[in-house]
Amino acid sequence: MEDSESEFNLKVVLVSFKQCLTEDEEVLLDQYISSWKGLVRFLNSLGTIFSFISKDVVSKLQIMEQLLSSPQREHYTSLQSMVAYEVGNKLVDLERRSRYPDSGCRTVLRLHRALRWLQLFLERLRTSPEDARTAVLCTDSYNASLAAYHPWIVRRAVTVAFCTLPTRKAFLEVMNVGSPEQAVEMLGEALPFIEHVYDVSQKLYAEHSLLDLP
Repeated sequence: MEDSESEFNLKVVLVSFKQCLTEDEEVLLDQYISSWKGLVRFLNSLGTIFSFISKDVVSKLQIMEQLLSSPQREHYTSLQSMVAYEVGNKLVDLERRSRYPDSGCRTVLRLHRALRWLQLFLERLRTSPEDARTAVLCTDSYNASLAAYHPWIVRRAVTVAFCTLPTRKAFLEVMNVGSPEQAVEMLGEALPFIEHVYDVSQKLYAEHSLLDLP
């Protein structure tokens, strides 16, 4: 366990996404990776229930870190520069995985989709009543995001696992920002930072027809 584990605070993680964007709305990849690591800590603090997501995220973050430290790292300073470089040099598998299974564009797309799921889930936690069932909130968020990219057997296993999720109150308390009421208030202030990064990334990928990379 890290020394800073007790100091974990979800608000700090969510607000860190604000640092991902420059004034020109370029998504800085090193900060994006750093912010995602904070989200992984949050997921892991909830137990093994989200390990199917966090493990995949960690593997994708490792791929991106390798690209950011590669001889071509100058092309991976931002999401925009990465897309321009990989698309311009045909380093992306557009129709089926073959020569470039771990391209930056494909890797970030997987993180992008997972970010959407987490954003939707946290927003549902924020706006739901006290007695809301987290299994329903999480399943609805999953069905509106990641489920479309998973085979049936995975979707089935995931939704069954969601039935063991802790209560809404427990989720809000593990965010480590005070009372459940304070956590709800924090989410209202901080979630827009994630949403902004997601929207900028979504628009960029749509413009280059990259939203359905295999």
